[in-house]
Amino acid sequence: MVSTVPVDGPPRRLLDTIELQRLGCELAGSPLYARVLDAVASDVRAGGPTNDLLAPHAGAPVGDAVLLRLLGGVHRLVLEGAAPALAVHYPSVGGTEGSGLEREFLAVVAEHADLLRRDLAAGVQTNEPGRSAALLAGYLELARSGLPLRVFEVGASAGLNLLFDRYRYEQGAWNWGPPDSPLVVASPFAGDPPGLAPPVEVVARRGCDVDPVDPTTAEGRTRLRSFVWPDQPRRRARLDAALEVAAALPVPVDRADAVAWVRDRLAEPVPGTTTVVTHSIVFQYLTPADQRTLIAAVEEAGERADPTAPVAWLRMEPAGEQADVRLTTWPGGRTRRVARSAYHGPPVALDPPGR
Repeated sequence: MVSTVPVDGPPRRLLDTIELQRLGCELAGSPLYARVLDAVASDVRAGGPTNDLLAPHAGAPVGDAVLLRLLGGVHRLVLEGAAPALAVHYPSVGGTEGSGLEREFLAVVAEHADLLRRDLAAGVQTNEPGRSAALLAGYLELARSGLPLRVFEVGASAGLNLLFDRYRYEQGAWNWGPPDSPLVVASPFAGDPPGLAPPVEVVARRGCDVDPVDPTTAEGRTRLRSFVWPDQPRRRARLDAALEVAAALPVPVDRADAVAWVRDRLAEPVPGTTTVVTHSIVFQYLTPADQRTLIAAVEEAGERADPTAPVAWLRMEPAGEQADVRLTTWPGGRTRRVARSAYHGPPVALDPPGR
């Protein structure tokens, strides 16, 4: 007999986390995941298999994204052919969302609980190349100095957003990027695109991550695809195209602590280049102490900058229902918002220059 877990006990925080993630999926255009998370909440209330699986994580910070880990783990099983009854409902493998979705999802959780515990212990790897469209405004502004860029990304995952200049962006008569790129980001801007867009020369690109993904392996590609929500085919198409670019130009991503790695990268200025530290939707995965230390490391490097070796901090981080893209440049330490964006990229609303 299944006992009902009292909602005013320890699971209350877990139920709140589930509801927050459900709303996030709904707002970000995934009705499939919103339905699934409704079912997860009901199963937790009933003390079912998902409660057994998630209860050890009930006190985890929201930034740990435990629900995304669960959703990604189940999606991975679907992609690997280990959950055929659920695959019928997942558009990512040719299925159509139907009335049995919730039942089949919970059945997969019950059957594969041991494998899913492994996934809950691993981090989320949403290496969304659509975010490059949001960051592009900052890179274009930096390129107007005429200096080439050294770009270092924190929380780089597989390094796909370090390849921003190898993607093509098109909106009406405006375009930027190589015309033969496998990835074409069509109509990325909500409103007018950037004005005259200078070329961007990247002379060095490198990332770090606590658990980097190798996009040149089948295992790495499956892991990345598992975190693309199954009812969002445009994101899947963007990812597949970016993986094609990465296969031709792999980017080094070091397994490293963010703070120490940034300090090492910024230890010595390189005259004749702009050094850029960048990240997108990363701060929620850092402790408040690590956030402060990372900011201090970037600011310390900024204070050492001079006009021959500028430093820039370009980041895309949550700001309510959307993300803000902010750019800080040194010498001077001037900060401004350059764009607002959906969490996975387009549509991107550019701020007026000089705001």
